[in-house]
Amino acid sequence: QVQLVESGGGSVQAGGSLNLSCAVSGYTGIRNCMAWFRQVPGKEREGVALIYSGGGRIYWADSVKGRFTISQDDAENTIYLQMNSLKPEDTAVYYCAAPSPGGRCRMTDFGYWGQGTQVTVSS
Repeated sequence: QVQLVESGGGSVQAGGSLNLSCAVSGYTGIRNCMAWFRQVPGKEREGVALIYSGGGRIYWADSVKGRFTISQDDAENTIYLQMNSLKPEDTAVYYCAAPSPGGRCRMTDFGYWGQGTQVTVSS
């Protein structure tokens, strides 16, 4: 059974930083990538960033480029999202996700999700 457990969310003032973590367990087969998404109530879930098993990165959200960094620790089966210079518009529930078996790491290929961690940025 695949489990993704996020941690590290919280409340910060604008300009602050948070580092989200996501521990992955139970994933069998080849995991080509992992990703972070975020969602604001009433809005569609937004892809934030993706990291390939080889270390390559894609930042889907233009608004986070230069401020957020996705990384991974293969030994710990953990991915991270370092978020700096946070803005009120970054307020959302952040989810980590793993692709469904056979998925190709497109935004629509993610079938395993964590429970989410709330990030709140005040002005």
